Amino acid sequence: MRRFKVAVVGATGVVGRELLGILAERDFPIAKLTLLASARSKGKPVEFKGEVLCVDEVSEDAIAGHDIAFFAAGASVSREFAKGAAQNGALVIDNSSAFRMDPEVPLVVPQVNPEDILKHKGIIANPNCTTTIMVMALKPIDDAAVVKRAVVSTYQAVSGAGLKAMEALLHESKAYLAGEAVQPEILPFASAPKHYQIAFNVIPQVDVFQDMMYTKEEWKTVHETAKIMGRTFGITATTVRVPVERSHSISLNLETERKLTREEALEILSKAPGIQVIDDPDEMLYPMPFSAGGTDLVQVGRVREDNSIPSGLNLWVVGDQLRKGAALNAVEIGEKALELGCLAR
Repeated sequence: MRRFKVAVVGATGVVGRELLGILAERDFPIAKLTLLASARSKGKPVEFKGEVLCVDEVSEDAIAGHDIAFFAAGASVSREFAKGAAQNGALVIDNSSAFRMDPEVPLVVPQVNPEDILKHKGIIANPNCTTTIMVMALKPIDDAAVVKRAVVSTYQAVSGAGLKAMEALLHESKAYLAGEAVQPEILPFASAPKHYQIAFNVIPQVDVFQDMMYTKEEWKTVHETAKIMGRTFGITATTVRVPVERSHSISLNLETERKLTREEALEILSKAPGIQVIDDPDEMLYPMPFSAGGTDLVQVGRVREDNSIPSGLNLWVVGDQLRKGAALNAVEIGEKALELGCLAR
């Protein structure tokens, strides 16, 4: 088997570390691995498959010569280095928001639209973690009954906001339980003019507010889903940050052209790739962040017909947003690209 020179940009971040673990778990065909991050992390030791590697500072020269570059840093880093990496021959798989809505860049979930990988011109975008988890459940229902409208309510773990948000949940919880003053500094996002505690609280704002008072995260759900699915239909979303460390949960209310019974929907979902159905009300079995965390499958349960409209379904969808929502999806894109024989052109 041919092996490839692989670079991971943002190797010391939450998603980058998750990505390295998945590359090792899945024995991705690596001939040489280069770990890159900001100047602050230069020289930091990182273990990979029993070998200790040193992180180097990201630069065009450092990325040059690689076959595949996984970008797990922020959008600004991707905008600065991704196009140059692609022009130098690397297939760039970018986890940031930098290129997701670029019409020249495929936005891919391999279980949903793998054929779009063939359209790449050097860069393939990884969707927003919430969108990725949602479309895994949405696509098989759409294929069977054609979704007309989706009402999306998310319950998003703090790890979706990065390592500092994870630390904030822990520190704030300890302070609150000790009767000490809580001093929030991170959420809803670090640069916000004010911050709210996440410990024992929920925050109905993920990212900045934009048109029609929807947040950027909510609009991502609308626009990215349409691009991945290849068509536009009605989607409205409310995204909420909850005091959960890992795994996003989504309440998905769907109106379809063809009516599906609960039983039909369960059968469809049970056969869908990457989906695990956990749905047994009598035994109180349903997806939860604890059960989804650390797993590769998107879990679906609480499937039931909508009592308020003739052709509607309610689904409860939970997925580990660091794995399937980010790192795993990126690795799966890489695996599929290799399978299709379409590295950078």
